[in-house]
Amino acid sequence: MLDLNNKSVLITGGTGSLGNQLTQRIYQQWPSIKRLVIYSRGEQKQFLMSQEYPKSKYDSIRFFIGDVRDKDRLIRAMEDIDIVIHAAAMKHVHLAEYNPMEAVKTNIIGAQNVIDACFANNVKEVVALSTDKAAAPINLYGATKLASDKLFIAANNIRGKRDIRFSVVRYGNVMGSNGSVIPFFMSKKNEGKLPITDARMTRFNISLDEGVDMIFNAIETAWGGEIFVPKIASYKILDVAEAVCPDCKKEEVGIRPGEKLHEEMITSSDSFFTYDLGKYYSILPSKPNFNLEDYIRENNAKKMEDGFSYNSFDNEKWETVESMQELIRKHVKH
Repeated sequence: MLDLNNKSVLITGGTGSLGNQLTQRIYQQWPSIKRLVIYSRGEQKQFLMSQEYPKSKYDSIRFFIGDVRDKDRLIRAMEDIDIVIHAAAMKHVHLAEYNPMEAVKTNIIGAQNVIDACFANNVKEVVALSTDKAAAPINLYGATKLASDKLFIAANNIRGKRDIRFSVVRYGNVMGSNGSVIPFFMSKKNEGKLPITDARMTRFNISLDEGVDMIFNAIETAWGGEIFVPKIASYKILDVAEAVCPDCKKEEVGIRPGEKLHEEMITSSDSFFTYDLGKYYSILPSKPNFNLEDYIRENNAKKMEDGFSYNSFDNEKWETVESMQELIRKHVKH
């Protein structure tokens, strides 16, 4: 059973939607955490989050202004840290297309800086956040996140005798997160029409709490080198629009640069190294640095068929308009 009491944890991008949810859950479940470092570059977000978590009540929290592009600052921030959760990223597809080198600096060079800082400080456990767009990427954001995934997985090969494990969690659109489609639709519904990129579009859907659960699972169970993928439902973009505003006109505006009609989390090329763990899939390195038979036995893992793929179009689980309305009521701030 995972226990973060008396542990020191650092979250890069800690003032984002997921970082806020992680912080809330950590203090709910492990109030005796030794230290929780919120590392991000946004001064205003740091200020606002520090108002929610005042030192008078949360004496273990620390707020570090810093960029993952700044390796020296990362090394300083990670002193005596046990666990790093890497959530910082440039994540907007169209902004990465327009500012490609900025995405490379944050998502790729920043990832390597995090890895180097973890090695420099003898961190024990590292979990990096990925995205469905990293599987067979067609946009720069997805390509940078694929490169990031590769860096974190390969870091297990150079750990030597260090007691450190690197793993990745990959999931789809986080419901209600900053910049995601549901808050966008909700901000537009008073205009009486919702802009739909393409009526055929589908996406994976995961709540913030389910995303947090995945991270905790990776911290607890990773052997080092896994990409964990959740078994979650898909939705049709038209059903989301209908759930948010049934009376609004739905107006197709065309796919933006770098967007896919459907998202994929496990490609058929990944299938040769993909295992069913029950609640999650695990994509393993082609040559893991642990005994594969031991991994299969201890995790009750079942090898997926060659050619298996996992995408939002062929998914077996689907949200309906009604289920989306219920999820929005439960998970999205109004």
